[in-house]
Amino acid sequence: MSSRVWIRVLISVALFLPFFFNLRGDWPVPAFRHLERLAYDLRVRITMPDTLDDRIVIVDLDERSIVEIGQWPWPRAVLARLVTTLFDEYGIRVLGWDMVFPEKDRSSGGDLLDQIEAGPLGDNQALRRQLESLRPALETDRILGESLWGRNVVLGYVFRHAGDTGSDVLTGALPPPLIPASQQKTRIPFIEAVAYTGNLAELQAAVPYAGFFENATLDRDGVYRRVPLLQQYQGALYESLGLAVARAALDRPPLKFQFYSGPEGPRDGLDLEWLWVGDRRVPLDAQGAVLVPYRGQAGSFPYVSVLDVLSGKAPRYPLKDAIVLIGTSAPGLHDLRTTPVGERYNGVEIHANIISGILDERMLQHPLYVRGIELLMLVLIGVLMTVVLARVSVVASIVFSLLLLSTIVGVNLGLWTGWGMVIPLATPLLYAFSLYVAHMVYGYFVEARGRRALSNLFGQYVPPELVEEMGRNPSHFDMSSDSREMTVLFSDVRGFTSIAETLAPRELSQLMNEFLTPMTKVIHRHRGTIDKYMGDAIMAFWGAPLADDHHARNALLAAIEMQGALQELLPLFAKRGWPPIRIGIGINTGMMRVGNMGSEFRMAYTVMGDSVNLGARIEGLTKTYGVTIAVGEITRNAVPDFSFLELDRVRVRGKGKPVAIYEPLGPRNGLDPETRSMLRRYHEALRLYRSGEWEVAEKEFYQLHQAHRQRKIFQIYLDRLAHYRNYPPGDDWDGVFSYGDR
Repeated sequence: MSSRVWIRVLISVALFLPFFFNLRGDWPVPAFRHLERLAYDLRVRITMPDTLDDRIVIVDLDERSIVEIGQWPWPRAVLARLVTTLFDEYGIRVLGWDMVFPEKDRSSGGDLLDQIEAGPLGDNQALRRQLESLRPALETDRILGESLWGRNVVLGYVFRHAGDTGSDVLTGALPPPLIPASQQKTRIPFIEAVAYTGNLAELQAAVPYAGFFENATLDRDGVYRRVPLLQQYQGALYESLGLAVARAALDRPPLKFQFYSGPEGPRDGLDLEWLWVGDRRVPLDAQGAVLVPYRGQAGSFPYVSVLDVLSGKAPRYPLKDAIVLIGTSAPGLHDLRTTPVGERYNGVEIHANIISGILDERMLQHPLYVRGIELLMLVLIGVLMTVVLARVSVVASIVFSLLLLSTIVGVNLGLWTGWGMVIPLATPLLYAFSLYVAHMVYGYFVEARGRRALSNLFGQYVPPELVEEMGRNPSHFDMSSDSREMTVLFSDVRGFTSIAETLAPRELSQLMNEFLTPMTKVIHRHRGTIDKYMGDAIMAFWGAPLADDHHARNALLAAIEMQGALQELLPLFAKRGWPPIRIGIGINTGMMRVGNMGSEFRMAYTVMGDSVNLGARIEGLTKTYGVTIAVGEITRNAVPDFSFLELDRVRVRGKGKPVAIYEPLGPRNGLDPETRSMLRRYHEALRLYRSGEWEVAEKEFYQLHQAHRQRKIFQIYLDRLAHYRNYPPGDDWDGVFSYGDR
């Protein structure tokens, strides 16, 4: 690879490293994490169903209820009546409490009875009996417990963790664990609680089911994106409120863990992937947490005021057979949360979303192998952008980069919506964008400088396309002298002197511009380099400065197209009153010296050598032999799929060794039968001529001349044969025609 490519590879690798170490967790980059969280929030908002789920109803301790009933906490008797009303009158299916009752009810008056009995009036037996008769009505904790007994109710409680306020305080009672410590067989790194705030023992005894509702997996920005479904306390496993309510609604099916098994199986429970709730599959991360499947913005579940339930004004729908969560929207009770779908989101709705997601199996998954997918994405992006951006133009780079970014987003959203797979989005996009900027900056300030230098060196000689191609490896090109096999082309206008005499100087200049421009375009189109314009003549070569394995073919195709382009110009010349012009083209292939040559006053990028001189001589012979294009023998051999007519073997000025010259006729498989027949007869006549069988040769040439009068070559050989009859050549004649110094 060239140094330019290595530099681009190093740029991509240098940009890759921070993303790689961030992915591994060795050197986390906070900015990457923040952008990834923002990208996650955006995808949640644009893909959420945004529909109402009336299976789950929130019975709301709203501000209106607090105004009417009184300041929270309410007497437990009111809550008991709420429970009885919901189950007996409205026929709900499950009731979940997004609150905890850790202390005795102080609002019932029971404490006042205790104080009276302990005071001076306590000796009054009649009063004491009266007070004791009132006590059952004031034991509101017992009343609430009795209302809960035997009903499908899930209480709430709070776990505390190391570093939390009150992490050394144990209050209330915990429910029976989901899996006791003695039955824990998997070593899964669940979040470990160190303390709790539970419900009164008599309330928890009335309902054996409860779930925690605090979030120990809150992101650094305070946004509720994921919550734990399971936590561990003293080796026993406990379930969250959302999971407990969902299980209650499903008749409490058994739970089963499923692990991601690599080649060696699960590694001590570290590869936890799924939790089966009966026949419903819930994706978990390694800590037992889930991404909250938000259904929509706040209000995605029906709200019914507690006041309306207690007063009997609430309609039967949607409470009948519903899963009910008791929570609060009152700002004073501080249960508002920040979520991806809103900054003032009622905490109880987060549990509702979890329940809805479990019931519908609409949970997003972020499995362990996502890190491998992210790494693969980053590697592919780096390789693709390094390879492509090094090879294409600025406009193509922009188009490619936009297509790649769109593909990343499209595939990501497709996996999200089709498979529920959460793949990182911000980091691949940021890496792709960083690569684009870095490579464009490098291309502009480094490679563009090299291309500009090449353009200054070669722009006047070679087409822009070749300059751009050379710009991909500018260090490989300079104007220093070099020797290599190349092909040279000379083109000259026939009778230019007489043409020039008939035109005014301005018209002559216009004619030459109109002629040279399309000729130059043809040469450039076939990867040729313009050496110079010599009045009406053009000198061009192939094989430098950019190497060309097909230089002979490209030169020949350019010559044929130049003759065709000239025919298209003639009607325009006639319309302007200019004389028609004809050109002869000579082509030769061989070793040449190429480079910047000249003096300290003027330099030119040109070719020199015997092969170049022979090319000029061949162009001069086109007029002698009556052809428009003539090529040397090496050129002819380099294009084997073309048919050629051998014009002659000649000695030209400055060359002692004879050379063969040819007229190209066209591709072999494109020749018509008449031309094929002419070639066979001509080759036989030429053989007879060179072997000295002149009478038979003369007959063949005569017949060819009669059949093809437009070809001057047959008359040339007839004239030579007539001359040799009168002036026979010596015994050493080898069939070569010598032009001497003509």
